[in-house]
This record gives sequence, structure tokens and C-alpha cells, in this order.
Amino acid sequence: MQSGGHIGSDPVVCEEYGYGLGTHDGILVLVYRCDGRVDFGESREDFLHQLYWTPDGVLATVGGFVTGREGFWARRAVTHEVTAAGAQTVYRVCLREMPPALRDVRTGGVSVSPEAIRLLESLGRDGVPLGEALVARERIMAGLAVSTSGFVGHHAAGSGFAMTIARTLTRDPADRTQLDEWAGRLHTSVKTVQRDFEREFGMSYSRWRTVTRLRAAKALLQLHPVGQVAHQVGYDSPSAFVAAFAKEFGYTPGRIRSPH
Repeated sequence: MQSGGHIGSDPVVCEEYGYGLGTHDGILVLVYRCDGRVDFGESREDFLHQLYWTPDGVLATVGGFVTGREGFWARRAVTHEVTAAGAQTVYRVCLREMPPALRDVRTGGVSVSPEAIRLLESLGRDGVPLGEALVARERIMAGLAVSTSGFVGHHAAGSGFAMTIARTLTRDPADRTQLDEWAGRLHTSVKTVQRDFEREFGMSYSRWRTVTRLRAAKALLQLHPVGQVAHQVGYDSPSAFVAAFAKEFGYTPGRIRSPH
């Protein structure tokens, strides 16, 4: 297989692990160790489907964000943009075969099951036997889903209410839906949703939302000025955003360089 389409700032390291290359059922796993902004995509890849996933940060895309429970899928011959920011690892999986659940998806966030995550990470190292790697590839492809129900099925330990909300807010941190509105949409009570957040994430809904917004902001600050980022992640004013950011991380967002 060939891989292409990486532009912009360079990663510190790019490791390559290929299994069954040149065949329809092969898989290529590229592991990037990043320190700062790294851009992927923009130039079209006509030969391979691609899945981007990070275990320890946020990936910014044209339509929003993906975090560790989701990856970003790009079908072959579809232009896309993905940006990693800060010190993080990014896995880029290249496939010739289309995963069954993603046949109607051109680009976008997709759920990655815990098993698929484990197997994906296992392929990013030396010494994996070919037969074992190709079995892992099948399980990884089966562990991708595009629907909310698929995401909840992959990741929810409780009722699924918290994970349903989490999927929306990680993709759009500026979403202003209040907790009582979420409870109404999900046909349950505010107390039940709060309990589910504590069960799933070990924190309240409001705390989880704050952390999610600020993690997304860290990625965006590599791309845009502070005032713009404040509104993109749901703060009414830059000053409120700066105060929340400094309280969370111990330094102001101005320390993170943007191109502006």
C-alpha cells in the first residue's frame, strides 16, 4: 500500500506497521508522535480509506472534534482535514476494504469500540504475526459504527443517557442545550442524567462539560485567536473563557501559539 496526504508541521516521529500490504485485506498503521500542531489531509487520497484516532487528546476537523471514543473516517478520494495539537499520539489506519457500517459515510466522526481500540494499539508495534494482525483488522473494522446507538452500545456502562449527550457535546462543545432540555429529549429526569454522568465519567454534567470545552479549546488555539475560540467552545465572552482556562490549566490561553 501507499500512503499520502500529510502536510503542514511535521510530527516528531512517524512509525509504520504494515500487514498484508498489496492485498485487498491488508492494513497499514501509521503512528505519529506529535509535539505541537500537525495537519493531516487536505490533499486527496485516491487509493485508501483512512481512519484517524488519538488516545490522548482531541482531533479537530472541519465539522467539529473527535476524542478517544471516536475516530475520524475519510473514504478514499474524499478531501478532508484533520489537525492534532499539542503533545499527543495519532494513529492513522489505511485500508483498501470498506468497513461494513461505514458504506454510506464519506467523512466524519465514527465510534471505535473498546476492543477495536485495544487491537488498533496492538498493531502499532513490531513483532505482530501476520495472521494475528489480519484477524485484528477484521475485528477493528467490525468495531466501527456511525450511529448514536452504535456509540452508546460501544461505550455506555449505564443507561446510555450520559454517553448520548457526550457524543453531541464532544463534537460541538458550543451546544447550549441545558440539562433539563436533555432530560426532556431523553424522556427521563435530570437526577437520572446526573447520576449517569457520575457513573460514566466520575463527575457531574457541568464539570464534564467544562472539561470537554477546554480540551477542545486547546486544539483550536493552535488554529485561531483566543476570542474566536471562546465562542467556538460555548463561552459568552473571551474574559469568561480566559478565566476558566487559567483555572483549569494554570496558565492563560495566550500561551498557546496560533497563526494569528
